[in-house]
Amino acid sequence: MSASASRQAASETLTRKQQRILEYLRGQAVTKTYFKSRVIGDELDLSAKEVGTNMTAVADAADLDIEKWGYSSSTTWKVTTA
Repeated sequence: MSASASRQAASETLTRKQQRILEYLRGQAVTKTYFKSRVIGDELDLSAKEVGTNMTAVADAADLDIEKWGYSSSTTWKVTTA
């Protein structure tokens, strides 16, 4: 199975909340690299904790490289296109 096919299959197993986070990151990663859980949550009407809790599943299924970058008033995620 190709990498894109396996990521496609993995993204189909995401919950609706996780899909919303992934769609947001895909749309914003074109112009930004760093995202705070708090800001993502504000944009999607989720708490920062909900974003952080779901980010591991999103990172595993995404065609983006997502890594926990730091913590300062909210977890910061480094997101780059793969």
